[in-house]
Amino acid sequence: MMASGQTQPVAVQRLTADRVFSALGTSAAGLTQADAEARQARQGKNLIQTERKKSPVLAFLSNFTHLMACLLWAAGIIAFVAGLPELGVAVWMVNLINGCFSFWQEYRAGKATDALKKMLPSYATVIRDGQEQKILAEDLVPGDVMVLAEGDKISADARVVRASDLQVNQSTLTGESNPVRKTADAVLEEDLTQAETPNLVFAGTSVSGGNGRVVVTRIGMDTEFGKIAHLTQNMEEAESPLQLQLNRTTKQITVFAACMGVGFFALDQLFVGSEFAAAFIFSLGMVVAFIPEGLLPTVTLSLAMAVQRMSKRNALVKKLNSVETLGSCSVICTDKTGTLTQNEMTVNRLWAVTAEYEVTGVGYGPEGEVRVAGHRIQAAYDDDLRLLVAGGALCSNARLLPPEEEGGRYTVLGDPTEACLLVAAQKAGVDPAEQERAWPRVRELPFESRRKRMTTIHQLPEPLDGARRVAFVKGAPNEILRLSTRCRAHEQTVPMTDELREKITSANDSYAAEGLRVLAVAYRPLRADDETLPRSVSAYEPDSIERDLVFVGLEVMQDPPRPEVADAVEQCRRAGIRVIMITGDYGLTAVSIARKIGIVRGERPRVLSGVDLERISDEELKEALSGEVVFARMAPEQKLRVVENLQQMGEIVAVTGDGVNDSPALKKADIGVAMGITGTDVAKEAADMVLTDDNFASIVHAIEEGRAVYANIRKFMLYILNSNMPEAVPSAVYLLSGGAVPLPLTTMQILTIDLGTDMLPALGLGCEAPEADVMNRPPRNPKEPLLTGKLMRKAFLWYGLMGGVVSMAAYLFAQLEAGWGPGAEMFGVGADLDPVYVRATTMCLAAIVFAQIGQVLNCRTETASVFSRGLFSNRHINVGIVFEVCLIVFITLFPPFQAVFHTSPLGVWDYAFLCCLPPIVLAVEEARKALFRHVKRRRTGVEGR
Repeated sequence: MMASGQTQPVAVQRLTADRVFSALGTSAAGLTQADAEARQARQGKNLIQTERKKSPVLAFLSNFTHLMACLLWAAGIIAFVAGLPELGVAVWMVNLINGCFSFWQEYRAGKATDALKKMLPSYATVIRDGQEQKILAEDLVPGDVMVLAEGDKISADARVVRASDLQVNQSTLTGESNPVRKTADAVLEEDLTQAETPNLVFAGTSVSGGNGRVVVTRIGMDTEFGKIAHLTQNMEEAESPLQLQLNRTTKQITVFAACMGVGFFALDQLFVGSEFAAAFIFSLGMVVAFIPEGLLPTVTLSLAMAVQRMSKRNALVKKLNSVETLGSCSVICTDKTGTLTQNEMTVNRLWAVTAEYEVTGVGYGPEGEVRVAGHRIQAAYDDDLRLLVAGGALCSNARLLPPEEEGGRYTVLGDPTEACLLVAAQKAGVDPAEQERAWPRVRELPFESRRKRMTTIHQLPEPLDGARRVAFVKGAPNEILRLSTRCRAHEQTVPMTDELREKITSANDSYAAEGLRVLAVAYRPLRADDETLPRSVSAYEPDSIERDLVFVGLEVMQDPPRPEVADAVEQCRRAGIRVIMITGDYGLTAVSIARKIGIVRGERPRVLSGVDLERISDEELKEALSGEVVFARMAPEQKLRVVENLQQMGEIVAVTGDGVNDSPALKKADIGVAMGITGTDVAKEAADMVLTDDNFASIVHAIEEGRAVYANIRKFMLYILNSNMPEAVPSAVYLLSGGAVPLPLTTMQILTIDLGTDMLPALGLGCEAPEADVMNRPPRNPKEPLLTGKLMRKAFLWYGLMGGVVSMAAYLFAQLEAGWGPGAEMFGVGADLDPVYVRATTMCLAAIVFAQIGQVLNCRTETASVFSRGLFSNRHINVGIVFEVCLIVFITLFPPFQAVFHTSPLGVWDYAFLCCLPPIVLAVEEARKALFRHVKRRRTGVEGR
């Protein structure tokens, strides 16, 4: 464990390399072993601390102690007290199975810290006692001099003191994959983030090119990487909207069931006059009957089914409740690179003084061509174009590896910006490998942030402008233009005039305003008779070579948006979902991409950088979030702050990300979405959902599924609750008749409905496809209860009463068929085993089940006709219907089950009566829906006049 009290000099980046050594109490020869051990004793090891996690046992038990589970445990106990052990065991088994299933689904969630630790290297190369040696990364201390080479992972935060074309991939911290060049020079600029400071390197990043030496400044939890780990570990997980609603629903059901129990007890004492103990046990049985035991497993299994459907649409969900959270999402905070864009830098335009060229195709594949004025052109027929693309390709150290399998992607070795120059050359008909063999490199002057350019010298087989040796220079357009005295135009070299300079500057500024990246290419013929040149190639230096350049042109590039993202963003807009870009890239580039894909539409969207964010209050941030805003150059804790403020504004926030820098915000978000292809293990573990295709459009598909899930939960809530009324009506008739009407439905028969016949059709409702207009509605209010007054009225006073009337009609049908008439004593009074009475209760049970067949079809739509979706188009509901009919036949035919469920066989006329019930129930509801649609159309027509 790392001790606290670690120190670092103030603004170490502002010191020269020599002063860095003295400020950190070290030297170019490194620390002595004794000094390193003493520092480690004071400051601890270079480790990421782990927070104490919830044990798997406690995590398992938590699935049996939430509010709904406790209600089911209590229901089981009540069943045992009421003398119904079969019911008690069944309810408890439902609870156990559901808890085990939920635990299994979510077992692998919450391992972000473990993934963070895996990203840190095990060893580091340091200078100690003047000797280069390899040590365990955990033994690094502030003041150690680390040696970095291409491919190394960096083990601690450090200050660069020596750099030779040192380039570092900081995507784990910034989310941007382009290598960042590092320098040993002091940096005096004020408004730079830590990641932007060119003389600092950070733990968890890697060296993508060059080499250097650095002095360790921070270790362990004090590093930028450690800060991210701390943010991730200390994030408290809030309950999802669905969990909150289920808790609320559980309380409502508990109060309702208790009230019904008290009511039935009072009715029993008032009208029947049963003994206190008997009345109490009867009322307890009714309490159990009004608790929808099937609700929890139905919700769980329906969410699990949605997870399976979403996996087929490239979205892997780790936590079941995340499915519904997606449906209530109102804001998506997305990074840019790799999510909205293809993460493949592409040259899309080439510019020369005499022509602007369009480059087609995207990515690192050679598919595409160069066009001018709409016509394809090859470098072989345009010497200016040839020099532009060949110069860019030759002045590059990147390499492209072809896909290993058909349909795969090219792999970039080196700087992606340089890689796209190779692709542009191929599209123009220039093979970079052949060009390099024809014009071999004899020297390189590496890129330096101070010069903002790179130069390579090549030997030519034939003279170019009278020289057999040429220097190609590539870099920032303003720097290249400043050094240029001549220019290529119409395949000739002409003097650089003020008019040409203004034209080049104007073109560069125009591209930059669009957020595009621009590199200039120039060359200098190195003639043998040029006395300003050193005699030896090895003596070539920037000051002697990078002068009197011939300006060739500009290569314009960007990481292009994914083609399907614009449509996905428009879908979000129609669905009332805001999309906010939060990126580590620069503001102009971010706004350019945001405008192209429709995230921003206004002329002047607000752009907030990380530095800006540090200067404003939370109130000012909330004000900015209420309008069009793009966040650029964001640090991890700043992205987290944006998410927290959105949540404080009442938004349900989804966050996308792929890097370590995204993990705190992913974990804090209501729904964290990680990238499956480019995402780090850290991001995937912190997220609730992983996109297997890294495609923003897949999020929109997932939101559509999430909205459908919530609508379906309401549908099967309506279905499950409406059966409570036909279960209660027979008991109410028994009580209000003072026992003259023998109890038409026993408690075990009620259990048959709740846990048997209702279960599969309810699950079928959970599989309903999203309705056509689901993404044209605004996000639902997360405060809106799952059980609304409208749903309760529909369940109990419409569907429920319909089922209650049908159930009593069936009971009376059996009594009448056996010879009972008005004024006579009913069969079963004082004789529970009377065959006619048993058959009558069986008919009552069967009538409820057959009525529920019609009701499950009614529940599929709210106002539209079920025939518009196809009466039997949901095969899961069809299976459920077949199952419940088979179950009724099964428990009425087989003697062992007849005794348990108080049933007897039914005759042909009984089934003829029962088969009439579903069409009647369906027709009555279809008539109501048709009337509703008619009234709505008339109202709409009146309002439109």
